Amino acid sequence: MADMRKKFEREPKEFDERVVQIDRVTRVVKGGRRLRFRATVVIGDKKGRVGVGVDKGSAVVLAITKAVAKAKKNMVTINLHDTTIPHEVENVYCGARVFLKPARPGTGVIAGGAVRAVVEVAGIKDILSKMIGSSNKINNVYATFEALKSLSQRPESKKTETKKVKTIEKPTEKEVKEKVKEEKTAKAKKVKKDESK
Repeated sequence: MADMRKKFEREPKEFDERVVQIDRVTRVVKGGRRLRFRATVVIGDKKGRVGVGVDKGSAVVLAITKAVAKAKKNMVTINLHDTTIPHEVENVYCGARVFLKPARPGTGVIAGGAVRAVVEVAGIKDILSKMIGSSNKINNVYATFEALKSLSQRPESKKTETKKVKTIEKPTEKEVKEKVKEEKTAKAKKVKKDESK
């Protein structure tokens, strides 16, 4: 029984896969219409690597499998800063314009369907975004993908140099006594000189 369970247990996947959209596409040929499916898939390891794939197949499962294989081929590593992105970025792909902005920890992913899929599989947990223009999911996915690719590394903040404060050392009792003695002897010498005049 235990062996049977082991057979049916799935191995943990290397990448998180998100099916963004499945479309039915038809091609008109001499004999009639040929029906196929187009799948848009986003994959990522939630550690800064992300890939996008779009492919067609005669069945939904075949289209998804082909799209995942395509996404694995064009995976890229993006620059992240903790749980967000290093800086604001805007990108245009065809008619879709996507604007991404870094957010404070605890904000969460403020993004629409297509943008959310790409951002979450990349491992970003705090971000603000806006889709401007086209609502086409494929174009928005590619616009987000290109925007994340264009992110540059945040420069390391220069450490503020600590100013050295001069510490005034207090004289010891011995030094104070010696100083007082010297002052007394100096005064006594001065008095003697004045008297001799």
